[in-house]
Amino acid sequence: MGKELENELYNKYSKDKESIKKRIDDFRKLSEQEQFKEYLFCMLTPQSNAKKCWEAVEQIMNNQNKSEKEISMILKTRTRFYNNKTRYVLNGFENWNFIKSKLDNGNIVELRNWLAENVNGYGLKEASHFLRNIGKSDNKIAILDRHILRNLKSLDVIPEANIKNKKNYFEIEESFIKFAEQTGIPIDELDLLFWSKETGEIFK
Repeated sequence: MGKELENELYNKYSKDKESIKKRIDDFRKLSEQEQFKEYLFCMLTPQSNAKKCWEAVEQIMNNQNKSEKEISMILKTRTRFYNNKTRYVLNGFENWNFIKSKLDNGNIVELRNWLAENVNGYGLKEASHFLRNIGKSDNKIAILDRHILRNLKSLDVIPEANIKNKKNYFEIEESFIKFAEQTGIPIDELDLLFWSKETGEIFK
């Protein structure tokens, strides 16, 4: 089953390769303000619809009033756990300059782990997502979202489609990176390929 799905993956990659590479290239060209929007976006995505989260970010940024009440009203109809995420966003505005000063760290794994520990609302997955979305992941880290885990399980890369703990995250990440190397498809591109396979589009 895994090998059959792997062949399907190669076929899909050959069709989507150009669009995926362009999307990755777009991430590398973001302005600072666009990077900040990705920073907020990745705070909102856990257990929420990515498109609605992006709509929320756009609305927050376009709204002159960025009070707690206003941000909460925007998030309430678009994300789960909107009260917590309102606090994350407010904290994100306060701490962006400090976070931004850390982004030149060339050790991507170290930077990702630091972000996961120091950004309210981030774990390993969200920190990885943010770095990929601003073009800094360099194929060294993995966004272990539900769609990734499902695909890795169906391809027989991992035995279960869930993460037990932090140590397990790193183990699955290593398996995913090895699989990417075996297929010859960079891990950043594989992530977008899996997303496209499940949703029919290349998004974030």
